[in-house]
Amino acid sequence: MTKLYRIFTNAELTARVQTSSTCHIFKSEGKQTKMPSNKSVSDAPITRFINGTILREHTLQREDLWVRDGSILNPEKLFYDEQGFADELVNCEGTIIAPGFIDTQINGGFGVDFSQLSENVPENVSLVAKKILEHGVTSFCPTLVSSPPVVYHQVLPQIKVQEGGPDGAGVLGVHLEGPFISAQKKGAHPEHCLRTFSSRPTEDLMEVYGDLGNVAIVTLAPEMDNSQSAVKELCRRGVTVSLGHSAANLSQAEEAVRGGASFITHLFNAMLPFHHRDPGIVGLLTTDQVPPPRTVYYGMIADGIHTNPAALRIAHRAHPSGLVLVTDAITAMGLPPGQHMLGQQIIEIKGLHAYVAGTTTLCGSIATMDMCVRHFWQATGCKAEEALEAASLHPAQLLGIARKGRLDYGADADLIVLDDKLNVKSTYISGEEVWRKPEQR
Repeated sequence: MTKLYRIFTNAELTARVQTSSTCHIFKSEGKQTKMPSNKSVSDAPITRFINGTILREHTLQREDLWVRDGSILNPEKLFYDEQGFADELVNCEGTIIAPGFIDTQINGGFGVDFSQLSENVPENVSLVAKKILEHGVTSFCPTLVSSPPVVYHQVLPQIKVQEGGPDGAGVLGVHLEGPFISAQKKGAHPEHCLRTFSSRPTEDLMEVYGDLGNVAIVTLAPEMDNSQSAVKELCRRGVTVSLGHSAANLSQAEEAVRGGASFITHLFNAMLPFHHRDPGIVGLLTTDQVPPPRTVYYGMIADGIHTNPAALRIAHRAHPSGLVLVTDAITAMGLPPGQHMLGQQIIEIKGLHAYVAGTTTLCGSIATMDMCVRHFWQATGCKAEEALEAASLHPAQLLGIARKGRLDYGADADLIVLDDKLNVKSTYISGEEVWRKPEQR
């Protein structure tokens, strides 16, 4: 027999809470007061976020959000099946509640370079994981640029996939950007570290990386000999293959997609420019050769430096559902101007620009994810929902993680609270507050 549910309005739900006899803490911005509620029938406490606008199903809608055991609850089933109510109320005071940001390409930050040999790799990852909470990032992929095999062999085993919490954002796996990339489009990658595939690409992968157990994404150039076999092998192992730092033409890129590749690393940067006779990798945004229902996603560095606003608008309007905002942040994110290390290269920060020292070659960004979201929103004129989903829903879809990047029932309660200018006010992981913007005095 099918059970029917009646949808309660917010007013009805509040009335039901207020008629109960017990009292629980009512959290609000900068203050706490008592608010009556009944005891939940579950042993785990239930938190209800009220007076907020929730991003759900691609729309900002006025609705409450219910959380228990780190997951988002369906309130109808809670009331009818359990006769349960909230143990704690969080007053969002008219702000936006959105899924936490996911950064799939971040090389480091705050003095940490993930591509550097160190005895303190876990501590360095934890430092960045903690710092990026204030920028709304609840999950990320630590990224290593092209490096000698010894770096991969020593660093990769130390970066574990793990859930986030009060100590920092969760790690979804490592992004290996190189070294199987084009010397012609190497960008800031040191040429002496670049590799090509032999007739045994699987052995090449294992020889260079050592272990793929903690790897989420590998960026490679699809035009290289035997790269298509490498694409298929990586996909077979559950690794997302991204195309980048490449001089590939469109047909080579399409062949890689048919083999399982599903991502483009920082679109427009370190690839052949768009040409009307052969649009190269950029042409994947509108190709009709992608096997349905597969989607090709593409990363965009919306820092106001790497990509002109007109290029952002072109990409977004051509393929909005595939756009993934990335920071491509380097060790100097959060540090003052001057020289720093990025993998095997010395880099120099001048203003908001990061260059390979002594050159004009850009080598990553010092922008944070919340900055990229705001710039993308303003530069493209898109809806706030689209800008927020480009940093949450789309990267989760890219990685095939259905429980993150959305506020649907049953999803992880990784969320952020933002004002109407998309400034982050607080960050939650598994429904627990892990960062709050200090009050100004």
